[in-house]
Amino acid sequence: MKILLLGKNGQVGWELQRSLAPLGQLLALDAQSNQYCGDLRDIDGLATTVQRFAPEVIVNAAAYTAVDQAESEPEQALRINAEAVAVLAREAKRLDSLLVHYSTDYVFSGDGLEPWREEDAVAPVNVYGLTKLAGEQAIQATGCLHLILRTSWVYAARGNNFAKTMLRLARERDSLNVIADQFGAPTGAELLADVSAHAIRATLQKPELGGLYHLAASGETNWHAYACFVLEQAENAGVALQVSSSQITAVASSAYPTPAKRPNNSRLDTQKLQKAFELSLPEWQVGVARMLTEILEK
Repeated sequence: MKILLLGKNGQVGWELQRSLAPLGQLLALDAQSNQYCGDLRDIDGLATTVQRFAPEVIVNAAAYTAVDQAESEPEQALRINAEAVAVLAREAKRLDSLLVHYSTDYVFSGDGLEPWREEDAVAPVNVYGLTKLAGEQAIQATGCLHLILRTSWVYAARGNNFAKTMLRLARERDSLNVIADQFGAPTGAELLADVSAHAIRATLQKPELGGLYHLAASGETNWHAYACFVLEQAENAGVALQVSSSQITAVASSAYPTPAKRPNNSRLDTQKLQKAFELSLPEWQVGVARMLTEILEK
């Protein structure tokens, strides 16, 4: 089986290189790849890549993810998050291939308290969310076999993440304010990659499993409680901090205005995915603690 992976050096793409490798012949690309085009801004080159390699599975882990910057670069965000995705879907349909694509809770309004279900009405509140929704709709319109996996609050040991930022600030500053009115579940790139590999195998065997799913770690938290958990873990590991976990001040989102509005409710209901693929998703603390162990030992 031939698998094409786009976005190989992103947080999720890096882990997908590991999880997809045992499934078949893997061609992993990023925007700088030479022999094949992996740049989603180059739509013609992207189509040629799919046609030349002719994969049975296309996994798109590439995206325009600069949420605030998207407000001033809507055309660029739309090209990468929707127009390029439409090309992948078209080529997947032509090849009778499976297209795996990652989306976001930002397709919802962010209102309310209940976890979002796949069938809930979409209503993005920023450009990024609008372009990600357009990508989902482009895939669904082609009728290609697909897995669209919506997730939220993604982190990884590789690259920058919220936990690393909190650790750095707690070392450098004598006070720390963190937003406490936005709720979600921190979800590790490792978990996304491993579940993706499992879902790909299952969907190739039973194509009726294809469709739209929510994929996030279990449980919920807010950014303030998340920060407290991170610093507690660091304290237990003997890390010297200027600000302790008990000294972080909880503030409202209004204290930190941003160009793009953020949803207050990023909770995702994952029951459909867990039932369809016979999976049990771990609590968010499990993955975060494991990631912290890894970065604190460096």
